[in-house]
Amino acid sequence: MWFILALLSAIFAALTSILAKIGIDGVNSNLATAIRTVVVVFMAWGMVYLTDAQEGIYHIGRKSWLFLILSGLATGASWLCYYKALQIGETSKVVPVDKLSVVITLILAFTFLHEKFTMKSIAGCILIGAGTLLMAL
Repeated sequence: MWFILALLSAIFAALTSILAKIGIDGVNSNLATAIRTVVVVFMAWGMVYLTDAQEGIYHIGRKSWLFLILSGLATGASWLCYYKALQIGETSKVVPVDKLSVVITLILAFTFLHEKFTMKSIAGCILIGAGTLLMAL
């Protein structure tokens, strides 16, 4: 099931890039990010209430709050940078560079989460990095 959800995530992310590139034309990138964020907030809270998960908010510990807030700040910074890059650059070049996040995430996961560094993951990082450079140049 995780693979299907991850694949759907990739499809929606691809749609996000195309729809954003069309929608951002003539719109300040920060304003566009704010509009997108409001939609995401309503959608996320809608899912919380639809799945009756709202009571869980009272059981979130301080550490989780801290890291969820930091994650939100990182997401916001990422979206602001992404929308500005998308506004001034070609989608076919911005998106591959953005996907270097996969390589950076793997490096951070190996470093801070002590996940296993395998030959497969090393090869994947090298191929993603090389593919990104090839597409962006």
